[in-house]
Amino acid sequence: MEDSGGAAAAGIGMGAMLFSCLVLLVIVAAMWKVFTKAGKPGWASIIPIYNIWVLLEIVGRPGWWLVLMLIPGVNFIVLIILSIDVAKSFGKGTGFGLGLAFLSLIFYPILGFGDAKYQGPAVTA
Repeated sequence: MEDSGGAAAAGIGMGAMLFSCLVLLVIVAAMWKVFTKAGKPGWASIIPIYNIWVLLEIVGRPGWWLVLMLIPGVNFIVLIILSIDVAKSFGKGTGFGLGLAFLSLIFYPILGFGDAKYQGPAVTA
């Protein structure tokens, strides 16, 4: 007898991997578009840590906030604030910013591929 359970598990694993790659591709494309709308290089969206630095520049937050993003627990709060600032930088409200924070897969493509225009930093120093 052949064991078909291993083949089924492999098929499920491959399907999950393909789905994950598709989700990653959508998020990367959306973030690339958001960065270019803000006048920043799109490639910056795929470089870890540097992408947060550029996002801080887009919203007008100081660079030292990057350190806050490295502190467990604090980074969650900073991410929410940063997401709200991104939304405001593109003329969207706080609710949209919360959507960016909690449902990024849906809201970043809306922001990147929609008609939202970059209006400048949400925070002025």
